[in-house]
Amino acid sequence: MTDTAAHTGPRTVHDHLVLGSAPDSWGVWFPDDTLQIPWPRFLDELADSGYGWLELGPYGYLPTDPALLADEVARRGLRVSGGTVFGDLHNAHNREDTFATARTVAELTAAVGAHHLVFIPPMYRDQRTGEYTESPTLDADQWTHLTRTADELGRILLGEYDVRLCLHSHADTHVRTQEEIERFLDATDPDLVSLCLDTGHVAYGGGDAVDLIRRYAERVGYVHIKQMDPEILRQVETEGLSFGEAVRRGVCVEPPAGVPSPASVVDALAEVDARVFVIVEQDLYPCGFDVPRPIAERTRRYLNGCGLGARHQRLP
Repeated sequence: MTDTAAHTGPRTVHDHLVLGSAPDSWGVWFPDDTLQIPWPRFLDELADSGYGWLELGPYGYLPTDPALLADEVARRGLRVSGGTVFGDLHNAHNREDTFATARTVAELTAAVGAHHLVFIPPMYRDQRTGEYTESPTLDADQWTHLTRTADELGRILLGEYDVRLCLHSHADTHVRTQEEIERFLDATDPDLVSLCLDTGHVAYGGGDAVDLIRRYAERVGYVHIKQMDPEILRQVETEGLSFGEAVRRGVCVEPPAGVPSPASVVDALAEVDARVFVIVEQDLYPCGFDVPRPIAERTRRYLNGCGLGARHQRLP
């Protein structure tokens, strides 16, 4: 599928939509992995590619000392849009570990001036082997625990760190399909919990990101923008692929090759009456160290053409 909307003429740059990127777009999935680009090179290439904002990615990949992280980011002319945390909200026995981890990441996030914490639920299939580690569906009690615990954690993060919890719907997790996303949003407190709307993962789960933006505009606190290859999405359905295998086959593609249309997403976000970070994420793990930068540069130019701001866009 080809999206030509960004090339039909000049488009309005929407000042309330703030463009950035993340370690994920440089093939980073884990805190420490020899297959991943060293963090100083990631920061250098991010800045040189024209981005002014970054999400922190898996805790421990970038420096966790607040002063060091702030210095490394600032000297490259970058600013932090949010932190990233992985945790389990639906299993009661994991509650304390999840809350402790979220507090740690929120403290670092707040220390570098950011106010969003992207929360990624546990995957029920192993990222490397594809083996099932848990049932792909939650029962009613688990759903209740998930939503109530999200509200509780959201209240703590806002009250103690001034950081907003943004639940990231994700492939091979229990908040994956549009029905599951809507169920989560309808059962959580909008004052405490937002959605990190990942356009690619919504498409992966068969949903409609534009529809979600328009019907749940007040809940879209943060966006990951990416596109998925429709042919590989068909393989996911017909062959039962895990997300890790789909990524290895190249399911995540640079615009304008996949779905959904970035221009349509930007048009929908333009109607949101709030400032929204729009963070590029193209899952590339694993990839050669020379692969990400050219993709990041082309993607940034393409999204600029869709109406997302350039590097020097700054918050007031």
